[in-house]
Amino acid sequence: MRPIPGLDPPEYVAWRQDPAILDEFARTVESCPGRWEIVTGLGRAERLKLYEGLVRNRLHDLQLKRWVRSGVLSKAWLGPGEEAVTVGACHALGPEDAVGPMIRNAGALHERGVPLVDMFRGSLGTADGPVRGRDIHFGDLRRGVIGPISMVGSLVPVCAGMALAYRLRGESRVALTWVGDGTVGTAGFHEGMTSAVAVRAPLIVVIQNNGIALGTVLPDDGQARLEALGAAYGTPSLVADGNNVLDMWAAVREARARALGGGGPVIVVAHTFRMGGHATHDEGISRELLPADRFEYHGRRDPLRVYRAFLRRGGAGGPPVPESELAALEETVEAETRAAERAALASNRTRRPDPATAAAGVFAG
Repeated sequence: MRPIPGLDPPEYVAWRQDPAILDEFARTVESCPGRWEIVTGLGRAERLKLYEGLVRNRLHDLQLKRWVRSGVLSKAWLGPGEEAVTVGACHALGPEDAVGPMIRNAGALHERGVPLVDMFRGSLGTADGPVRGRDIHFGDLRRGVIGPISMVGSLVPVCAGMALAYRLRGESRVALTWVGDGTVGTAGFHEGMTSAVAVRAPLIVVIQNNGIALGTVLPDDGQARLEALGAAYGTPSLVADGNNVLDMWAAVREARARALGGGGPVIVVAHTFRMGGHATHDEGISRELLPADRFEYHGRRDPLRVYRAFLRRGGAGGPPVPESELAALEETVEAETRAAERAALASNRTRRPDPATAAAGVFAG
């Protein structure tokens, strides 16, 4: 996939294939016997669907950033470098499972079936968007996607309640939500985890550890604390490479099996890195707070480009994928994104929300 100077991080623009990093990518899944079995059972079509999801996630975020730069939007919350945490987790779930994404886990929507055009309309606040222009947080209950909540951690108790309902009804379904490393200090996270453990709810909580919460950098022992967090709740805690979509996929498959086994919630700690700021308005702040070599390290491990190179080389039980096939897939997703952009901008011109309908669908006790 071609980098876009000015939109992509400079480390992605300068990215070059490194055989040592490809070997590292392969060892991550090969070194864990349980996950190795899971990954080798992944068919060629699904391996390509994972890459397609990464491309779609990246292009969605780049389009929002382009709109911010051109004045169409004032702000966007993006997750460059964290795409594998979302895409890998979503593809590991069953069709009846539910997800509760944070606003940066936008990939959860399109990978669970929400069309890109609806997502773009939601970001633009059009009357034909998912929430009819009322909020930039949106989901799709028909597809099992719960809309994000601004107060981070609040979806943990929501998803715990959903998971409990599945267990009480005897359904083989789980609910999964993502939280940041800073979120584990909130009341919502603690209350939701405590409740889920008490009622043995089949809940998966992915802790997306990117090392920084707003402007607060994770302390030196923070990673070890996150990995040990499951013990505090008496629940399993798995660790995954959040830049490796195959490891994320396998870890969440493992977590799902454990959650459905009757033991209750499972934590997955995904170590990754966001190559941008908290949002588009403060992209430079993280580069002021964090050392440049951290961006260089993770830039070389771009989850999209490394996985693409891995597919080209072949590995983890899969044969090499021809360049022409990957290029054709990228062209298809690029065309999908362009069409969605045009349709959403047309809605932005002609389908603005009517203020008279602001109270429609709003309930109060």
